Amino acid sequence: MHLVKKYAKTVLFPGIVCIGILYFILQQNDSSGETLEITTIPQEQIEQLNSEVTKEVEEPTNSLVMVDVKGAVHFPGVYELTTEDRVIDAIQLAGGYIEEADTKMINHAQKLVDEMVLYIPKKGEDVETIPNGQVAVATNNQHATSSLIDINSADESQLTTLPGIGPSKAQAIISYREESGAFKSIEDLKKVTGIGDKTFERLREFIEAK
Repeated sequence: MHLVKKYAKTVLFPGIVCIGILYFILQQNDSSGETLEITTIPQEQIEQLNSEVTKEVEEPTNSLVMVDVKGAVHFPGVYELTTEDRVIDAIQLAGGYIEEADTKMINHAQKLVDEMVLYIPKKGEDVETIPNGQVAVATNNQHATSSLIDINSADESQLTTLPGIGPSKAQAIISYREESGAFKSIEDLKKVTGIGDKTFERLREFIEAK
């Protein structure tokens, strides 16, 4: 009998130890599971975050520019704008045009660049007499996409679309045409009073003589 009890203790004790160890391991796993939480982010939130990051990368940074607005505006001066602003924005900052301003050739959609000078002439003013001035007129690209102006048939409204040609010079071209006949070449335009070499060079690529 004593031998049976001793055998039972020998067999049962290791089993109890194993069960205790197994229980301890399971408890550890359970406690670890309690501390590990998986948080999911909604798909809409992920897309929104991706969109914001992409927007920040793609959006160009606007650079500050200083623009000098002169001539026929209410408040001439130097104004601070950005490279995304247009000529019209600079004009508005300068108080807008005065009544005598000649705005026919102003390209209001042109973007601004640093150290740009916008000189707004008055009606009938000869732009060539303005020293160190840059007039905000239509760019060459505007004329490049349109047909050339025929100086032998163009009326006053067509002639005044040319750079440097105001109403007075347009009338001088028409008068010369009526008195001396048609222009044989575009170089003959220099025979018109008030049109010198500088004006002609600005006109050369926009005119023809048919």
